[in-house]
Amino acid sequence: MGSQRRRTQHLDLAWRHSDSGHARLGLIVPRHQSSAVARNRLRRRLREILRRDLLRNLPAVDLVIRAKRSAYAAPFAVLRAELTGVLETLT
Repeated sequence: MGSQRRRTQHLDLAWRHSDSGHARLGLIVPRHQSSAVARNRLRRRLREILRRDLLRNLPAVDLVIRAKRSAYAAPFAVLRAELTGVLETLT
């Protein structure tokens, strides 16, 4: 089975089936014109959304989430809605 991809306003998501029996995640946050503090804050926000809301319901997939530059300015609720909307189609 091949990989699948979805794009939202602030995120690019790519995933494929995994034989590991559990979900594996990778986060990519752009460095361009942003401080280490801003990058780490965005990374923490995305991990928190995944941990609190989505991780336990994910099937066995390898998931890569790439944040776009616009994600730095996006409110937490918007990022949460985008991630939830795309990842609900996986289950």
